[in-house]
Amino acid sequence: MRDRQPAEGAFAEPGPGSPDGTGTPGPRQLRMILVAVSVALMAVIASVSGLNVAQTDLAVEFGASQSTVLWIINIYTLALAALLLPLGAIGDRIGRKPMLIAGLIVFGVASVLAGLAPTAGIMLAARVLSGVGAAMIMPITLAVITSTFPEAERGKAIGVWTGVAGGGGVIGMFLSALLVDVASWRWLFVLPVALVGVALALTLRSVPDSREHAGHSFDTVGALTSVVAVTGLIFALQEGPEKGWSAPVTLAALTVGVLAAAAFVARELSRREAALLDVRLFRERRLASGSVTLLVVFGVQAGIAVVLFPFLQAVLGWSGLLSTLALMPMAVLMMLTSGLAPRLAARVGARTTMATGIALGGAGLALMALFVSVGGGYLSILPGMLAMGLGMGLAMTPSTEAITASLPRERQGVASALNDVTREFGTALGVALLGALLSAGYRSAVDDRLSGIPRDAADTAREGVANAVEAAGGAGPHRQALLDAAQRSFVDGWQQAMWAGVAVMAALLLLVLLRGPKGQGPGAGAGAPALREAVRAGSPAAPTDRPVPPGHAADLPGSAPGSSPSRPTR
Repeated sequence: MRDRQPAEGAFAEPGPGSPDGTGTPGPRQLRMILVAVSVALMAVIASVSGLNVAQTDLAVEFGASQSTVLWIINIYTLALAALLLPLGAIGDRIGRKPMLIAGLIVFGVASVLAGLAPTAGIMLAARVLSGVGAAMIMPITLAVITSTFPEAERGKAIGVWTGVAGGGGVIGMFLSALLVDVASWRWLFVLPVALVGVALALTLRSVPDSREHAGHSFDTVGALTSVVAVTGLIFALQEGPEKGWSAPVTLAALTVGVLAAAAFVARELSRREAALLDVRLFRERRLASGSVTLLVVFGVQAGIAVVLFPFLQAVLGWSGLLSTLALMPMAVLMMLTSGLAPRLAARVGARTTMATGIALGGAGLALMALFVSVGGGYLSILPGMLAMGLGMGLAMTPSTEAITASLPRERQGVASALNDVTREFGTALGVALLGALLSAGYRSAVDDRLSGIPRDAADTAREGVANAVEAAGGAGPHRQALLDAAQRSFVDGWQQAMWAGVAVMAALLLLVLLRGPKGQGPGAGAGAPALREAVRAGSPAAPTDRPVPPGHAADLPGSAPGSSPSRPTR
């Protein structure tokens, strides 16, 4: 197994399970580390989508409006996205293992509080706290992989992480729907609590610590500015579809987000190597193409979910549990191909692997646009879903690896947080834009099909296909005509959204072919381009982080008695 080259002056203690003293954990410990971070990530991902299946139950339990219920769901994502960059950077400094342990404890306590919440106010507070815990966990899970696994194994480990991040939401939603059906919505929080317990035990036992030894102060202003920017932009994307894009609250949030983002970029440019995130690195093609690919891929994936659930429930009349089960083939394929993508990238290159995945994803959208029909039902969209699952899995893993490999090893918490923020932005964009296209297409198509329908029922039907299904119950002899009009109009809106997705994927494919990452596999290892640029700029490379065995202090390089340098390698 290859040893890893530290920066000059960095020292490393032998890692646990490494009898050769190289500081690299042995194969068994690496497997346990991967299981630990995957289970922790699954807890975070499952909580993003789990409450979607319990909206009606929440409204009844708390006597809450639809707006309040949506805030209970969305505020978790908002807190998570806003805090990813600062908490990822703090984890780099104080140690990734302590941050992961603290995050799991916070997240577990918040999940228990949410499951026992007697009021909507306490539920909202619990969801905010869950978001804080999730922001402590999510970037660290990937940073542990990129800072612990040797280069030969890193790609496969990232593939597993990416598969959980991509398909875990669907699996979590299915398990949540099952718990709601057989028990109650409060049992939804048993799943994350159980996952946290397993992840915490494995982390304490197997995960080594690693940290950054920074020669500069923490970028507090940059961290606060990033929180304001992400909060404003994500809030605008969440509220726009609900309250309107021209609503004062939406425009105010968007303005604050854009101004804060501009201030963040200016601040980081002035800080250079001491920045929270060195934005100059976006000139590097791997970081730029990887970020754009993840943004689009997760946007399309989230947008597809917005389109699929109304089709399965309102058009085909399936239950929430059966609808989530219908998404499982796509999720399973996504997880499988995420694990296979590193092998393919090692053979044909990351750019070719990403381009293949994007092309398959675009083909899947085209298949769903061409063959979807009310009469054809689930089988009319299944081939497109399978192609989407294959394509998303192939595109996500090399994109994630491109991002993490573009920042130095000691900044992997920030690299992982950037990866996660990109996913959250993509998800919010996809839901907002594809959802808006679907709604616009539905409304323009349904108007011409409502002639002869009673006015009250027709007005209700114009609000959406689910409203039309509800109104059909009181439409008397016009029931079937109203259902047919709404269902066919939904398919028209579906096709409009799918073709828009095809166009976006085609543009992404062109970008990756022209500006995608070069080379085979992970290249020179995490951080090589960033370190090369630091050398060209005349600044010293930051000391490489090192594993710290459980029970040992994370002393500064060379300060511990008997410490010795890592063996130099390629």
